[in-house]
Amino acid sequence: MEVLSRKAQHDANKLRKRMRRLVGAAIADFGMIGAGDRVMVCLSGGKDSYALLDILRSLQAHSPIAFELVAVNLDQKQPGFPEHVLPAYLGGIGVPYRIVEQDTYSVVRRVIPEGRTTCSLCSRLRRGVLYRVAGELGATRIALGHHRDDMLETLFLNLFYGGKIKAMPPKLVSDDGRHIVIRPLAYCKEKDLEAYARMEDFPIIPCNLCGSQPNLKRQEVKEMMRQWDRKFPGRLETMFTALQNVQPSHLADGRLYDFHGLSTGDGPVADGDRAFDPETFEPSMGELLHLDRD
Repeated sequence: MEVLSRKAQHDANKLRKRMRRLVGAAIADFGMIGAGDRVMVCLSGGKDSYALLDILRSLQAHSPIAFELVAVNLDQKQPGFPEHVLPAYLGGIGVPYRIVEQDTYSVVRRVIPEGRTTCSLCSRLRRGVLYRVAGELGATRIALGHHRDDMLETLFLNLFYGGKIKAMPPKLVSDDGRHIVIRPLAYCKEKDLEAYARMEDFPIIPCNLCGSQPNLKRQEVKEMMRQWDRKFPGRLETMFTALQNVQPSHLADGRLYDFHGLSTGDGPVADGDRAFDPETFEPSMGELLHLDRD
């Protein structure tokens, strides 16, 4: 029993270090947080936002630069929402926080017909409230708990249903130009966040507004990706790498690449025609290990 306990502790320490390393790498790679920033961490009560706050607190304690954290929860007045859970948790760990009460739940239920998904309107209403609160708090960064799998799911949703090659960016400026939104979990896998939440025993609050809706396209894409991950280990990692390795000259969007302005010359062209060259696709390390096990 003692051996198992030591192994469990070893695995827990490895997971903590890996998550801190990945979040730290994302922050550094995309310039998410700088000295003096006041970071508003949007806390929903789900596993991802709990993990985000916990990891940012750990990084804050060891960071060579000083930055502030303030947790914000939007109480959307969903029936049965346990109002005491987040104040008790945040007060217990000593994090400054603000609970914002606004009945977006009734608005969504009134506007969206029965049987239709509520995500789009709910997201817009929630975003508007959070932007307003960020201004009131003087926050220079708004941190959201979206992770790597969320970004890939969005890519496929836009590809399959929206006719766009578009995902979630790790960092963006709001439409009004007033806020910087960051996603420090951009390099983190959802299954690691699930393990992290179990390990830390966060008081999870389920979302009964959107997460329980049947026939969500995002749920279908999520299941597709999970099947890929089981059958082809390493595929999701390769796809995420592709988001950071875009070649506009080999797509078909004239807004990103000047096809009209192409002309011949005497020297090699960096984005030249490789259409007739044989493509070589090496298996990922995860796929090689999977094949080796078989």
